Amino acid sequence: MSLEQLIQKCKNNDTKAQSELYERYASKIFAICLKYSRNYAEAEDNLQDSFLTIFKKIDQYKNKGALEGWLKRIAINTALQRYRKTKGVFDIINEEQIEDVSIEIDNDTIGIDFLLECIQELPDRYRLVFNLYALDGYAHKEIAEMLNITIGTSKSNLARARLILKNKVELYKSSLNSKTL
Repeated sequence: MSLEQLIQKCKNNDTKAQSELYERYASKIFAICLKYSRNYAEAEDNLQDSFLTIFKKIDQYKNKGALEGWLKRIAINTALQRYRKTKGVFDIINEEQIEDVSIEIDNDTIGIDFLLECIQELPDRYRLVFNLYALDGYAHKEIAEMLNITIGTSKSNLARARLILKNKVELYKSSLNSKTL
């Protein structure tokens, strides 16, 4: 069945089509949910809530742009809504306090699994901003609107996330170096 046919059947509340759409995209959407969730169980909840929203709002998808992008946006918004309801506390600071932090990563030494684990361990407010900015390409203005924070707070939380990640990477590298000596 083509994607267009599948979408049309989902719009007609065809449960087999909904099941197929879920099977096609659940793993990709779950990966997004995992990025924006505190743990695996919360990611599973966000996945289910995302698909409930997808099936409820599938009529709003007008076949403009990639379906996957539309699904991704719903998953991110679902996770952010859950976060705002439960915690939603962000540091408010002056823009002058922000310093640009860069992380140097040697791909031969630092594995992607280690980096993802470090990102997952970030405090919620830093992890959300880091993921939105660095991994999903949102601008600080968009992030500020999505999270109901100032642009300066978004920049600050990104800088703090980068600093934490930089420290973890440096610590990891030094522990590797001490093992080889």
